[in-house]
Amino acid sequence: MMRWLLCLGLLAVSGIAAETKTIVCLGDSLTAGYGLGNPGAEAYPALLQGKIDAADRPWRVINAGISGDTTAGGLRRVGWLMRTHIDVLVLALGGNDGLRGIDPEVTQANLEGIIDRVRDRYPQVRVIVAGMQMPDNVGPEYQERYRQIFPAVAAAKDATLLPFLLEGVGGNPALNQPDMIHPTAAGQRILAETVWAVLEPLL
Repeated sequence: MMRWLLCLGLLAVSGIAAETKTIVCLGDSLTAGYGLGNPGAEAYPALLQGKIDAADRPWRVINAGISGDTTAGGLRRVGWLMRTHIDVLVLALGGNDGLRGIDPEVTQANLEGIIDRVRDRYPQVRVIVAGMQMPDNVGPEYQERYRQIFPAVAAAKDATLLPFLLEGVGGNPALNQPDMIHPTAAGQRILAETVWAVLEPLL
C-alpha cells in the first residue's frame, strides 16, 4: 500500500507537465508483482511504463496493486487513487474474490462500483476490465458464473474487455512461481504484452 501512496505523492509534487496523462493499474498480487525479485521493475505495470517511455509517449503508469486485495478492498481505496487524475484505469481485481468463493454477483457489483466512482470524478476515463478465470476445483457452476463477471461488467459499463489477464501464463509451470498462482518475471513479461495489446489503442 505504501508504494502506491508514495507514487501518488510523487505525482502531486513533481510538477509533471499538464499534458502527461495517467494510467492506473488497480489490482492484487498479480499487479503488485508478488514474489518477484524487483517488483518495481518486473511487474507488468513497470513493463508497460517501459514500452511507453520507449515510444516517447506522455503517459505515467501507477502500480496500484496490493497483494491479497479483493474487489471490496479496491472499492474502499479507489477514493485515494482519485487524488491524482486518472485517464485510463486498468481494473485487474477479482482473483481473490474467486479463491474465497465470494458470490459473483457481489464481485460484479464491486467492480461496477469502482468504475462508477472513477467516472463520477473523471467522466472521460477509459476503462479496461481484465478478466480472470477459476480452476476446475471450484466446480463447474461457480467457474462459469465467475467467468461471466468480467464481460458482463465491460458490457454494462461500456469498458474495454481484456478477456483473460493470465492468457498464456496461467497453469504453465515454466512461467509461474512454485505456488502456480503468481507469475515469474518471464510470466509478467507476457502479462505486459497481453495488457499492452488492449491498452495501446487507447493511448
